[in-house]
Amino acid sequence: MIEAKVIWTDNHRFLGQATSGHGIVVDGDSKTGSSPMELVLIGLCGCTGYDVASILAKKREPFTSIEVRAEGDRAATPPTVYTAIRLVYRIGGKVSHKAVEDAVRLSEEKYCSVAAMLNKTAKISYVIEYAENQEGV
Repeated sequence: MIEAKVIWTDNHRFLGQATSGHGIVVDGDSKTGSSPMELVLIGLCGCTGYDVASILAKKREPFTSIEVRAEGDRAATPPTVYTAIRLVYRIGGKVSHKAVEDAVRLSEEKYCSVAAMLNKTAKISYVIEYAENQEGV
């Protein structure tokens, strides 16, 4: 089981902590910390990035960097859920394009629990970019 809590500090700011024990500032106004909806996108990027790194490592692909960026569109009326999310994966190293494409697809379709939840309201799309020193195998 995972547990999480926030404690109000002032204005729209809270200090959050989950089972891992790591603290985070959550600010509904985005002035002193990430907003809850920004944290959702960060969670998505972290979840799928973890999957891709794990899959590529298991395949012994020599990646040197992974960056996952997200842009999200939200509904116009409350609740303003994400309706569309675009992910950009930027992979560095001499990696097989097919291995990267397979890893991203597996993450999005099978392993990433955050993507599975967000898929209930948002259309998630992605593109893959390759940094220098790659091979197009």
